[in-house]
Amino acid sequence: MTANVSSAQSASSMPSPLHAVVAEDFEAVNRTIVAQLNSKVPLVETIGQYITESGGKRLRPLLALLAARSMGYTGDKHIPLATLIEFMHTSTLLHDDVVDESHMRRGKKTANDAWGNAPSVLVGDFLYARSFQMMVDVGSMRIMAILSGATCVIAEGEVQQLTNIGNPSISEDDYFETILGKTAMLFEAASHSGAVLAEAPHEQEQALRYYGRYLGLAFQLIDDLLDYQGDAEAMGKNVGDDLAEGKPTLPLIHAMEQGTPEQAKLIRQVIRQGGLEQLDAVLDIVRATGALDYTRARADEMADKALAQLDALPPSPYRDTMAELARLAVDRQT
Repeated sequence: MTANVSSAQSASSMPSPLHAVVAEDFEAVNRTIVAQLNSKVPLVETIGQYITESGGKRLRPLLALLAARSMGYTGDKHIPLATLIEFMHTSTLLHDDVVDESHMRRGKKTANDAWGNAPSVLVGDFLYARSFQMMVDVGSMRIMAILSGATCVIAEGEVQQLTNIGNPSISEDDYFETILGKTAMLFEAASHSGAVLAEAPHEQEQALRYYGRYLGLAFQLIDDLLDYQGDAEAMGKNVGDDLAEGKPTLPLIHAMEQGTPEQAKLIRQVIRQGGLEQLDAVLDIVRATGALDYTRARADEMADKALAQLDALPPSPYRDTMAELARLAVDRQT
């Protein structure tokens, strides 16, 4: 096996203060990631290790750990659960970067840029397959139903986003339906499955489910906001990447609704054509129309909804960490 524990716990994946309350669990997840990347095909391990070490926050497995622990879970199945959720997420990243023809993620070359599209897609398939093997090991039909259902919704969300590219007629409702599928659904599945694993009462189970959903929506809204006002070096991608691809995200949707006919016409044209030739003009419009403030306000609204779900949970350090996570989701700069 080419991977090792020390590499899996490199600086890019070491626990942050948010992970402190589940630090031992998180270390166990790191060790399980290494073990489950084992393959008789060296390239599978190489690409799998590369992408899992590329600096992600690992929020989705963290949610599964926090949800289970907040409900008093004392077993050990939350470790493979969190690991397989990270594998599901990593698989979507590999596939997304191929679809988007991306060259950089988190300040590093994407796997498809380093090894090519075919290996990236196939290793993504391997990670999905391994995640379903691990679902069997977790041994809960309800959790398998939640995660397999989420997989279908995520795939539909990605396809919907692809069909939205170049279409300036996407409504705000359409946009929220898309990000619910492509991003928020795995957040929701992570917290929901953690609650189910802990056999939480129905009220708490649903609270944790919707906490994950609203957190995921807030997270994606800030991602889309940062595409127009973020720091490229801190983000690990270029400002305006969404615009270059012709993605009609909320800042552009709101700017078209609130701008003058001339401003709306320009944005519609840019969405149809893609590219960055009009980036400065578009940035001026999204600022002038209050589109960035509006997007942040919607993100704050989603974070507040996530926080409200936590009222149904008993007090604990795990609940406190989930509350902090909701606040940081909208305050982050990367």
